[in-house]
Amino acid sequence: MGRATAVSLAGLTLATLACSLAQRLRFEAPSAQLTGVTITGLGFSGGSLELKLDVLNPNSYTLRSTRLQVAIDLENTPFGTAAIDRALELPPAAHSEVRVPLTFTWSGVGAGARAMLSKGSLKYGLTGRLLVGSPLGERSVDLRTSGVVAVADLAR
Repeated sequence: MGRATAVSLAGLTLATLACSLAQRLRFEAPSAQLTGVTITGLGFSGGSLELKLDVLNPNSYTLRSTRLQVAIDLENTPFGTAAIDRALELPPAAHSEVRVPLTFTWSGVGAGARAMLSKGSLKYGLTGRLLVGSPLGERSVDLRTSGVVAVADLAR
């Protein structure tokens, strides 16, 4: 085998290994769904809730989050904002339950309370941002989801 052939073969092998590694380390954005809400406090100007989120890490490696920030609308009315500034570890190819404290004002509760009484459920919109560290560096991931939470889910 000549020197040029050996160098070409080594280069081809390295390129194949690099492509294989890059495919395994490809980044896919995590997603989140609201699965429950718990009332944790009430006051004159508003109150506090705990949002239960199901966060999916579709990657083949652990993601470490340094910040999660969300805003929630109920029946198309801004309801509140929440943030977690502590470390979260999202295992590979798995769902994780993340609980996020949220404060709200009574102006947001009005639309939600009317919906609970008339329809038995709340239409919600959840937007936010998740900062995660991965083997490919830190990423900022936009979260956007919407759906309906039944009244029974609010009592958990």
